[in-house]
Amino acid sequence: MHKRTHLLTDIAYTVRDQELMQLAGRYFEWQADLVKAVLGRRPIEIGCGLGNFTEHLLDRDFVVATDVEQACTERLAQRFPNAPNLAIQTLDVQSPEFTTLRRYEPDSVICLNVLEHVEDDALALRHMHSVLPDGGIVVLLVPAFEMLYGPIDRQLGHYRRYSKSSVRRLAEQAGFQVNALRFMNCVGFLGWWFNARVRKATIQSEDQIRVFDKYIVPAMRWIEAIVPPPFGQSLFVVLSKRPAAER
Repeated sequence: MHKRTHLLTDIAYTVRDQELMQLAGRYFEWQADLVKAVLGRRPIEIGCGLGNFTEHLLDRDFVVATDVEQACTERLAQRFPNAPNLAIQTLDVQSPEFTTLRRYEPDSVICLNVLEHVEDDALALRHMHSVLPDGGIVVLLVPAFEMLYGPIDRQLGHYRRYSKSSVRRLAEQAGFQVNALRFMNCVGFLGWWFNARVRKATIQSEDQIRVFDKYIVPAMRWIEAIVPPPFGQSLFVVLSKRPAAER
């Protein structure tokens, strides 16, 4: 497990990173297509940030968007002031209070590029499990390959990157069945390695994001739908809550 930078640095840096990622519209559309194919009608979003993905969820019946940072939830409320099917909560998935979200009767949980920020990821998975009915779905996107951990991970406050085996073990210990577990974004793997090991970059490049989103995402999205990549920057994970009789 890696040591995080100072919390205030994490907050400012993370907000800036999310502002940069607003340039990656095609990438979020790709994620949305994958997620919405399996997501329920009443999802909880963990780590909504500035709402870069939340906007893709507003066709659901009801969305509970949560983030640990009040600065983010306030920005999200300003971004979608008139969404009648959106509830916004400043809440830590590690807090016992998270389990009170079952009052919204969620059928799914979405957690994209967030679990790596959580110190106790096992507890986070147990809390997700506790708010869902039997058969409820969790969709995760987590960074892959510990060898890629670099300065940007550190600045973002990432505790870890994941392997297929570590995700499977974590999910099964929390009471989930693994429905899908595959690599995503093979070109991003190479880019992240280059930034971490060669450039030793401490912040994502606006130019790289623009080029990636405009020229690489459309082709990669098509190719990976046909041929699952043997490696990738991220792991796309779909879990379901096992019935009580099977746990």
